[in-house]
Amino acid sequence: MKFDISAIGTEHIYMTLIGYSIVFMALVALYLIFDNLPKVLLFLNGLFEKKTVEQKPAVSSKHNLSGAVNAAIATALHLYFDELHDEEITKLTINKVSRNYSPWSSKIYSVMQSHLQPQTNKFSKK
Repeated sequence: MKFDISAIGTEHIYMTLIGYSIVFMALVALYLIFDNLPKVLLFLNGLFEKKTVEQKPAVSSKHNLSGAVNAAIATALHLYFDELHDEEITKLTINKVSRNYSPWSSKIYSVMQSHLQPQTNKFSKK
């Protein structure tokens, strides 16, 4: 089958040019969106931060805690976070299984069984 260049009309060329230009404009638009996205997000973040009310600090300056209280709080936090992570033994053992059959290898066994049996034609007329 030969390619006939005379079958290409002007409407085909116009459609090709329109298709290429749409794809190219979409790629340029995506580039501009992704290139300016951090700037837009920073601008929007600045708008929303101005509207929020200033939050008070978590620790007020009215309470003067002694060093012993601070040490007790730090020790309690350390013990709490230390108990979150259990230490497990990282010993890996691999035992060979005596049986060779498993559901994962069942297909290969069925394929091997079909090759061992004589082939019969199911569609032949008797």
